[in-house]
Amino acid sequence: MRLAQFITENLEDLLVEWEAFALSLLSPGQSMTSLALRDHATQILLAIAEDIESNQTDLEQAYKSKGFVPIAEATRTAAMTHGALRYLAGFDLRQLAAEFRALRASVLRLWLKRGGDNGTAFYQMTRFNESIDQALAESIANYSDEVAHSRDTFLAILGHDLRSPLCAIANSSLYLGSPGLLPSGAPLDAVRRINRSTAKMSSMIKDLLEYTRTRLGRAIPISPEAASMEEICRAAFDEIRAVHPERIFRLETSGELLGQFDSERLQQVLSNLLNNAVQHGTASDPITLRAYGETDEVTVQVSNLGRPIPADQLQVIFDPLVQVPPVAVTRDGDASGSLGLGLYIAREIVTMHGGTMQAESSDDGTVFSARLPRMPAEALRAASP
Repeated sequence: MRLAQFITENLEDLLVEWEAFALSLLSPGQSMTSLALRDHATQILLAIAEDIESNQTDLEQAYKSKGFVPIAEATRTAAMTHGALRYLAGFDLRQLAAEFRALRASVLRLWLKRGGDNGTAFYQMTRFNESIDQALAESIANYSDEVAHSRDTFLAILGHDLRSPLCAIANSSLYLGSPGLLPSGAPLDAVRRINRSTAKMSSMIKDLLEYTRTRLGRAIPISPEAASMEEICRAAFDEIRAVHPERIFRLETSGELLGQFDSERLQQVLSNLLNNAVQHGTASDPITLRAYGETDEVTVQVSNLGRPIPADQLQVIFDPLVQVPPVAVTRDGDASGSLGLGLYIAREIVTMHGGTMQAESSDDGTVFSARLPRMPAEALRAASP
Protein backbone atom coordinates (compact mmCIF):
# COMPACT_ATOMS: atom_id res chain seq x y z
CA MET A 1 0.00 0.00 0.00
CA ARG A 2 1.33 3.38 -0.96
CA LEU A 3 1.86 5.81 1.92
CA ALA A 4 -0.64 8.38 0.67
CA GLN A 5 -3.29 5.69 0.27
CA PHE A 6 -2.50 4.37 3.76
CA ILE A 7 -2.99 7.82 5.28
CA THR A 8 -6.37 8.43 3.65
CA GLU A 9 -7.69 4.91 4.38
CA ASN A 10 -6.48 4.85 8.00
CA LEU A 11 -7.23 8.42 8.91
CA GLU A 12 -9.21 7.60 12.03
CA ASP A 13 -6.47 5.38 13.49
CA LEU A 14 -3.93 8.12 12.93
CA LEU A 15 -6.23 10.71 14.50
CA VAL A 16 -6.67 8.50 17.56
CA GLU A 17 -2.90 8.41 18.04
CA TRP A 18 -2.62 12.19 17.44
CA GLU A 19 -5.32 12.81 20.03
CA ALA A 20 -3.78 10.42 22.56
CA PHE A 21 -0.41 12.13 22.32
CA ALA A 22 -1.91 15.64 22.59
CA LEU A 23 -3.86 14.44 25.63
CA SER A 24 -0.66 13.15 27.23
CA LEU A 25 0.77 16.67 27.32
CA LEU A 26 0.00 17.47 30.95
CA SER A 27 -0.87 21.09 30.29
CA PRO A 28 -3.08 22.09 28.64
CA GLY A 29 -4.12 18.83 26.93
CA GLN A 30 -5.94 17.44 29.96
CA SER A 31 -8.61 20.14 29.84
CA MET A 32 -9.33 19.96 26.09
CA THR A 33 -12.13 18.18 24.23
CA SER A 34 -11.51 15.50 21.61
CA LEU A 35 -12.43 17.98 18.87
CA ALA A 36 -9.94 20.53 20.17
CA LEU A 37 -7.18 17.93 20.56
CA ARG A 38 -7.64 16.86 16.94
CA ASP A 39 -7.61 20.45 15.75
CA HIS A 40 -6.90 20.56 11.98
CA ALA A 41 -5.16 17.14 12.13
CA THR A 42 -7.47 15.76 9.42
CA GLN A 43 -6.71 18.63 7.05
CA ILE A 44 -2.97 18.39 7.76
CA LEU A 45 -2.85 14.65 7.06
CA LEU A 46 -4.93 14.90 3.88
CA ALA A 47 -2.77 17.78 2.63
CA ILE A 48 0.34 15.69 3.30
CA ALA A 49 -1.13 12.72 1.43
CA GLU A 50 -1.93 14.94 -1.54
CA ASP A 51 1.56 16.46 -1.49
CA ILE A 52 3.23 13.02 -1.44
CA GLU A 53 1.38 11.97 -4.58
CA SER A 54 1.90 15.21 -6.47
CA ASN A 55 4.57 15.46 -9.15
CA GLN A 56 7.67 17.33 -8.02
CA THR A 57 10.35 18.68 -10.30
CA ASP A 58 14.02 18.81 -9.35
CA LEU A 59 13.71 22.59 -9.04
CA GLU A 60 10.73 22.31 -6.69
CA GLN A 61 12.58 19.73 -4.61
CA ALA A 62 15.60 22.02 -4.31
CA TYR A 63 13.30 24.91 -3.44
CA LYS A 64 11.70 22.87 -0.67
CA SER A 65 15.02 21.63 0.67
CA LYS A 66 15.98 25.23 1.42
CA GLY A 67 12.90 25.72 3.56
CA PHE A 68 11.01 27.99 1.17
CA VAL A 69 7.23 27.79 1.00
CA PRO A 70 5.22 29.98 -1.42
CA ILE A 71 3.55 32.66 0.69
CA ALA A 72 0.17 32.40 -1.04
CA GLU A 73 0.10 28.66 -0.33
CA ALA A 74 1.49 28.87 3.19
CA THR A 75 -1.12 31.34 4.39
CA ARG A 76 -3.87 28.86 3.51
CA THR A 77 -2.42 25.79 5.20
CA ALA A 78 -4.14 24.01 8.03
CA ALA A 79 -0.77 23.77 9.77
CA MET A 80 -0.54 27.54 10.16
CA THR A 81 -4.01 27.73 11.65
CA HIS A 82 -3.15 24.81 13.92
CA GLY A 83 -0.09 26.67 15.21
CA ALA A 84 -2.12 29.76 16.06
CA LEU A 85 -4.85 27.76 17.81
CA ARG A 86 -2.36 25.70 19.80
CA TYR A 87 -0.86 28.95 21.06
CA LEU A 88 -4.29 30.21 22.13
CA ALA A 89 -4.93 26.85 23.85
CA GLY A 90 -1.79 27.26 25.95
CA PHE A 91 0.64 24.86 24.25
CA ASP A 92 4.27 25.90 24.32
CA LEU A 93 6.58 25.69 21.30
CA ARG A 94 8.19 22.41 22.43
CA GLN A 95 4.78 20.76 22.79
CA LEU A 96 3.76 21.99 19.34
CA ALA A 97 6.91 20.52 17.76
CA ALA A 98 6.44 17.28 19.73
CA GLU A 99 3.00 16.80 18.16
CA PHE A 100 4.47 16.75 14.66
CA ARG A 101 7.33 14.50 15.76
CA ALA A 102 4.81 12.03 17.22
CA LEU A 103 2.68 12.25 14.06
CA ARG A 104 5.69 11.42 11.90
CA ALA A 105 6.54 8.41 14.08
CA SER A 106 2.94 7.14 14.21
CA VAL A 107 2.33 7.29 10.47
CA LEU A 108 5.58 5.57 9.51
CA ARG A 109 5.31 2.93 12.25
CA LEU A 110 1.77 1.95 11.38
CA TRP A 111 2.42 2.04 7.62
CA LEU A 112 5.52 -0.14 7.80
CA LYS A 113 3.77 -2.47 10.27
CA ARG A 114 1.05 -3.10 7.67
CA GLY A 115 3.45 -3.84 4.87
CA GLY A 116 4.09 -0.46 3.30
CA ASP A 117 5.19 -0.30 -0.32
CA ASN A 118 8.65 -1.81 -0.53
CA GLY A 119 9.19 -0.75 -4.14
CA THR A 120 9.15 2.99 -3.56
CA ALA A 121 9.12 3.15 0.26
CA PHE A 122 12.25 5.24 0.55
CA TYR A 123 10.99 7.85 -1.93
CA GLN A 124 7.57 8.02 -0.29
CA MET A 125 9.10 8.38 3.16
CA THR A 126 11.31 11.18 1.87
CA ARG A 127 8.30 13.02 0.45
CA PHE A 128 6.38 12.41 3.67
CA ASN A 129 9.20 13.81 5.80
CA GLU A 130 9.37 16.87 3.55
CA SER A 131 5.65 17.46 4.00
CA ILE A 132 5.79 17.00 7.77
CA ASP A 133 8.72 19.42 8.02
CA GLN A 134 6.91 21.96 5.88
CA ALA A 135 3.76 21.68 8.02
CA LEU A 136 5.83 22.04 11.19
CA ALA A 137 7.64 25.11 9.84
CA GLU A 138 4.36 26.76 8.89
CA SER A 139 2.76 25.90 12.23
CA ILE A 140 5.70 27.25 14.22
CA ALA A 141 5.83 30.39 12.08
CA ASN A 142 2.20 31.24 12.80
CA TYR A 143 2.61 30.29 16.46
CA SER A 144 5.49 32.75 16.68
CA ASP A 145 3.40 35.44 14.98
CA GLU A 146 0.69 34.96 17.59
CA VAL A 147 3.26 35.23 20.39
CA ALA A 148 4.60 38.48 18.94
CA HIS A 149 1.11 39.92 18.45
CA SER A 150 0.09 39.06 22.01
CA ARG A 151 3.29 40.56 23.39
CA ASP A 152 2.80 43.79 21.46
CA THR A 153 -0.85 44.00 22.50
CA PHE A 154 0.19 43.53 26.12
CA LEU A 155 2.79 46.28 25.83
CA ALA A 156 0.22 48.62 24.31
CA ILE A 157 -2.23 47.96 27.15
CA LEU A 158 0.54 48.32 29.75
CA GLY A 159 1.69 51.63 28.30
CA HIS A 160 -1.86 52.94 28.18
CA ASP A 161 -2.72 51.87 31.75
CA LEU A 162 0.49 53.35 33.17
CA ARG A 163 -0.55 56.82 32.03
CA SER A 164 -3.16 57.32 34.77
CA PRO A 165 -0.93 56.77 37.83
CA LEU A 166 1.88 58.68 36.14
CA CYS A 167 -0.45 61.62 35.55
CA ALA A 168 -1.44 61.55 39.22
CA ILE A 169 2.23 61.64 40.27
CA ALA A 170 2.98 64.51 37.92
CA ASN A 171 0.00 66.57 39.12
CA SER A 172 0.94 65.95 42.76
CA SER A 173 4.48 67.08 42.03
CA LEU A 174 3.22 70.28 40.41
CA TYR A 175 1.06 70.94 43.45
CA LEU A 176 3.93 70.37 45.90
CA GLY A 177 6.13 72.65 43.82
CA SER A 178 3.70 75.57 44.05
CA PRO A 179 5.38 78.74 45.40
CA GLY A 180 5.17 79.00 49.19
CA LEU A 181 3.69 75.55 49.78
CA LEU A 182 6.97 73.96 50.88
CA PRO A 183 10.03 75.52 52.50
CA SER A 184 13.07 75.99 50.31
CA GLY A 185 15.81 73.39 50.28
CA ALA A 186 15.56 69.61 50.34
CA PRO A 187 11.76 69.33 49.82
CA LEU A 188 11.94 71.34 46.61
CA ASP A 189 14.91 69.27 45.42
CA ALA A 190 12.76 66.17 45.93
CA VAL A 191 9.98 67.76 43.88
CA ARG A 192 12.42 68.50 41.07
CA ARG A 193 13.61 64.85 41.11
CA ILE A 194 9.99 63.72 40.88
CA ASN A 195 9.45 66.06 37.94
CA ARG A 196 12.50 64.69 36.11
CA SER A 197 11.49 61.10 36.79
CA THR A 198 7.90 61.59 35.66
CA ALA A 199 9.08 63.35 32.50
CA LYS A 200 11.39 60.41 31.78
CA MET A 201 8.62 57.86 32.48
CA SER A 202 6.19 59.79 30.33
CA SER A 203 8.66 59.80 27.44
CA MET A 204 9.27 56.07 27.78
CA ILE A 205 5.54 55.28 27.86
CA LYS A 206 4.93 57.46 24.83
CA ASP A 207 7.72 55.69 22.95
CA LEU A 208 6.32 52.32 24.00
CA LEU A 209 2.84 53.15 22.72
CA GLU A 210 4.19 54.43 19.42
CA TYR A 211 6.34 51.33 19.01
CA THR A 212 3.49 48.91 19.68
CA ARG A 213 1.33 50.86 17.23
CA THR A 214 3.83 50.17 14.44
CA ARG A 215 4.29 46.53 15.54
CA LEU A 216 0.54 45.98 15.36
CA GLY A 217 0.53 47.16 11.76
CA ARG A 218 -0.60 50.74 12.23
CA ALA A 219 1.58 53.61 11.05
CA ILE A 220 2.16 56.59 13.32
CA PRO A 221 -0.52 59.11 12.26
CA ILE A 222 0.40 62.69 11.40
CA SER A 223 -1.73 65.80 10.82
CA PRO A 224 0.37 68.24 8.77
CA GLU A 225 -0.59 71.87 8.52
CA ALA A 226 1.13 75.18 7.85
CA ALA A 227 3.80 75.58 10.53
CA SER A 228 7.17 77.14 11.25
CA MET A 229 10.08 74.83 11.92
CA GLU A 230 11.66 77.62 13.94
CA GLU A 231 8.73 77.57 16.37
CA ILE A 232 8.84 73.77 16.56
CA CYS A 233 12.55 73.92 17.36
CA ARG A 234 12.03 76.65 19.92
CA ALA A 235 9.42 74.58 21.78
CA ALA A 236 11.68 71.52 21.91
CA PHE A 237 14.65 73.72 22.87
CA ASP A 238 12.82 75.34 25.79
CA GLU A 239 11.57 71.96 26.99
CA ILE A 240 14.98 70.29 27.05
CA ARG A 241 16.57 73.28 28.83
CA ALA A 242 13.91 73.12 31.53
CA VAL A 243 14.52 69.41 32.12
CA HIS A 244 18.32 69.69 32.01
CA PRO A 245 19.23 73.18 33.29
CA GLU A 246 22.80 72.07 34.02
CA ARG A 247 23.57 71.35 30.34
CA ILE A 248 24.53 73.81 27.59
CA PHE A 249 22.18 74.01 24.59
CA ARG A 250 22.39 76.14 21.47
CA LEU A 251 19.70 76.90 18.90
CA GLU A 252 20.63 78.05 15.38
CA THR A 253 18.14 78.76 12.58
CA SER A 254 18.48 80.18 9.07
CA GLY A 255 16.62 80.35 5.77
CA GLU A 256 12.93 79.83 5.04
CA LEU A 257 11.51 77.48 7.68
CA LEU A 258 7.81 77.49 6.82
CA GLY A 259 6.22 74.29 5.52
CA GLN A 260 3.50 71.69 6.00
CA PHE A 261 4.40 69.91 9.24
CA ASP A 262 2.80 68.13 12.16
CA SER A 263 4.21 70.38 14.87
CA GLU A 264 3.50 68.07 17.80
CA ARG A 265 5.01 65.03 16.11
CA LEU A 266 8.13 66.87 14.98
CA GLN A 267 8.58 68.31 18.44
CA GLN A 268 8.51 64.68 19.61
CA VAL A 269 11.25 63.89 17.08
CA LEU A 270 13.42 66.74 18.34
CA SER A 271 12.82 65.83 21.97
CA ASN A 272 13.95 62.28 21.29
CA LEU A 273 17.06 63.48 19.47
CA LEU A 274 17.93 66.04 22.15
CA ASN A 275 17.44 63.54 24.98
CA ASN A 276 19.64 61.11 23.07
CA ALA A 277 22.32 63.82 22.80
CA VAL A 278 22.09 64.47 26.55
CA GLN A 279 22.64 60.77 27.30
CA HIS A 280 25.54 60.31 24.92
CA GLY A 281 27.24 63.71 24.82
CA THR A 282 29.88 64.87 27.26
CA ALA A 283 28.39 67.01 30.01
CA SER A 284 30.79 69.94 29.55
CA ASP A 285 30.21 70.39 25.81
CA PRO A 286 27.22 72.12 24.19
CA ILE A 287 24.41 70.35 22.34
CA THR A 288 23.33 72.19 19.20
CA LEU A 289 19.90 72.18 17.60
CA ARG A 290 20.14 73.61 14.10
CA ALA A 291 17.47 74.20 11.43
CA TYR A 292 17.98 75.66 7.98
CA GLY A 293 15.69 76.04 5.03
CA GLU A 294 16.53 75.31 1.42
CA THR A 295 14.52 75.54 -1.79
CA ASP A 296 12.61 72.26 -1.54
CA GLU A 297 13.26 71.05 1.99
CA VAL A 298 13.99 71.95 5.58
CA THR A 299 16.85 70.23 7.40
CA VAL A 300 17.00 69.87 11.18
CA GLN A 301 20.13 68.65 12.95
CA VAL A 302 21.04 67.76 16.53
CA SER A 303 24.77 67.51 17.23
CA ASN A 304 26.85 66.73 20.29
CA LEU A 305 30.44 66.03 21.19
CA GLY A 306 31.44 62.81 22.89
CA ARG A 307 32.49 59.27 22.26
CA PRO A 308 31.86 58.31 18.60
CA ILE A 309 29.22 55.70 17.85
CA PRO A 310 30.93 52.52 16.53
CA ALA A 311 30.32 51.82 12.84
CA ASP A 312 28.50 48.53 13.48
CA GLN A 313 26.08 50.20 15.90
CA LEU A 314 25.62 53.17 13.58
CA GLN A 315 24.23 50.82 10.92
CA VAL A 316 21.39 49.65 13.17
CA ILE A 317 20.89 52.66 15.40
CA PHE A 318 17.42 53.40 14.02
CA ASP A 319 16.24 49.83 14.60
CA PRO A 320 13.89 49.32 17.56
CA LEU A 321 15.33 48.25 20.94
CA VAL A 322 18.90 49.11 19.93
CA GLN A 323 20.78 50.90 22.72
CA VAL A 324 24.20 52.52 22.57
CA PRO A 325 25.92 52.70 25.99
CA PRO A 326 25.80 56.29 27.32
CA VAL A 327 28.90 58.26 28.23
CA ALA A 328 27.99 58.37 31.92
CA VAL A 329 25.18 57.67 34.34
CA THR A 330 22.40 60.23 34.71
CA ARG A 331 21.82 62.38 37.77
CA ASP A 332 19.20 59.90 38.93
CA GLY A 333 21.77 57.12 38.99
CA ASP A 334 20.72 55.00 36.00
CA ALA A 335 22.80 54.43 32.93
CA SER A 336 19.97 54.97 30.47
CA GLY A 337 16.57 56.63 30.53
CA SER A 338 15.47 55.02 27.30
CA LEU A 339 13.96 51.80 25.96
CA GLY A 340 15.95 52.05 22.74
CA LEU A 341 12.87 53.25 20.86
CA GLY A 342 13.36 57.01 20.58
CA LEU A 343 15.43 57.02 17.38
CA TYR A 344 13.22 54.39 15.75
CA ILE A 345 10.09 56.45 16.44
CA ALA A 346 11.81 59.66 15.31
CA ARG A 347 12.65 58.07 11.98
CA GLU A 348 9.10 56.72 11.57
CA ILE A 349 7.63 60.20 12.09
CA VAL A 350 10.09 61.77 9.66
CA THR A 351 9.29 59.05 7.12
CA MET A 352 5.56 59.76 7.46
CA HIS A 353 6.38 63.36 6.53
CA GLY A 354 8.03 62.06 3.36
CA GLY A 355 11.48 62.82 4.75
CA THR A 356 14.67 60.94 5.59
CA MET A 357 16.86 60.65 8.66
CA GLN A 358 20.52 59.75 8.97
CA ALA A 359 23.25 59.66 11.60
CA GLU A 360 26.94 60.45 11.31
CA SER A 361 29.53 60.00 14.04
CA SER A 362 33.26 60.61 14.31
CA ASP A 363 35.81 62.09 16.69
CA ASP A 364 34.46 65.51 15.67
CA GLY A 365 31.04 64.68 17.11
CA THR A 366 27.73 62.95 16.37
CA VAL A 367 25.07 64.51 14.14
CA PHE A 368 21.50 63.34 13.54
CA SER A 369 19.90 64.96 10.50
CA ALA A 370 16.24 64.98 9.44
CA ARG A 371 15.42 66.27 5.95
CA LEU A 372 11.79 67.21 5.45
CA PRO A 373 10.35 68.18 2.06
CA ARG A 374 7.96 71.11 1.67
CA MET A 375 5.10 68.83 0.62
CA PRO A 376 1.49 70.04 0.34
CA ALA A 377 -0.71 69.00 3.24
CA GLU A 378 -2.97 67.02 0.87
CA ALA A 379 -0.09 64.82 -0.26
CA LEU A 380 0.93 64.12 3.30
CA ARG A 381 -2.62 63.30 4.34
CA ALA A 382 -2.85 60.87 1.44
CA ALA A 383 0.25 59.11 2.79
CA SER A 384 -1.21 58.91 6.29
CA PRO A 385 -3.31 55.88 7.38
